[in-house]
Amino acid sequence: MTLNIGMFGAGRIGIVHARSIAGNTRSKLVAVTDLVPQAAQSLANEYDASAMSADEILADANIDAIVIASSTNTHIDLIEAGIKAGKAVFCEKPVDLDLSRAKACLETVAGHNKPVMIGFNRRFDPDFTTLKAAFDAGEVGKGELLSITSFDPAPSSVEYIKVSGGLFRDMAIHDFDMACWLFGAVPQTIIATGSCLIDSEFSAVGDIDTAVITLKFADGRIATIRNSRRAAYGYDQRLELLGEKGLLSAGNVLENTVVKSTVDGIISANPEYFFLERYTRSYSIGWASFVDAVLDGTEIPVSVADGVNALAIAEAAGMSLEQGRAVELAPLLKGAA
Repeated sequence: MTLNIGMFGAGRIGIVHARSIAGNTRSKLVAVTDLVPQAAQSLANEYDASAMSADEILADANIDAIVIASSTNTHIDLIEAGIKAGKAVFCEKPVDLDLSRAKACLETVAGHNKPVMIGFNRRFDPDFTTLKAAFDAGEVGKGELLSITSFDPAPSSVEYIKVSGGLFRDMAIHDFDMACWLFGAVPQTIIATGSCLIDSEFSAVGDIDTAVITLKFADGRIATIRNSRRAAYGYDQRLELLGEKGLLSAGNVLENTVVKSTVDGIISANPEYFFLERYTRSYSIGWASFVDAVLDGTEIPVSVADGVNALAIAEAAGMSLEQGRAVELAPLLKGAA
């Protein structure tokens, strides 16, 4: 069986997902919609699909699943519309920018008998999954300290920052999900500090560009997350997990593997420039897991509840930054299924 897909959003991330859909032998992009009709038509033409309205996609009984790659403010409405239409749903992160709305969405999803998956693609990066498998196998014993480095190569525009939800909800939310996934739990307390060191205009719109967040888990384990919107040398994405028996680490993916070693020093290539290059494989692997869940009934690897957890941590980080104190996560998750 081939899974017929309707795509909401034909922008940058929609193009990435369209490529993953086309690269999987068990899925086919059949319809695209976008607020910009020309963008929808262009992407549809590339994959021999049809440009449709949102209502047409939802009403089409031949479309088995929808991919939500539109702006964040549309996510929950489209998740709920997809569920009402009886379709499987794959939605880009975050679930929403408002935690109360995201928690309410859990009830809607709970009554749906088809998969609903949130697109935290970094869980599917081959290096990160290998590290987690080694950790879960006990190769370094009990985990004690997790360090996540996540630096963008250059800051986004202020126009994007205004609607993105800010550094914690838009950028660091990936790292919050990674910490929960690697440690298999949500943290107990969150402490965040941040500054505007790159562009003072971010401060004018209520955001920061540099941050360190510390997550402490109920059993004492600690995760530290370092975020910056600028790393002149490229997209810096690294993990270190210290355990009682040793250290697991996953380094950057480089533009090439050539290393020049001379008397003057050792030189290697820069990291891949940005997420489109760095995480190409993770998007396709994540998509394959969604297809398997829909067609074979395998477990959804990233649930709406996972999305709510990461959003709650982002909320707690924002509170911590504003109030200058540690914030307990449990009260923010109260009422979440």
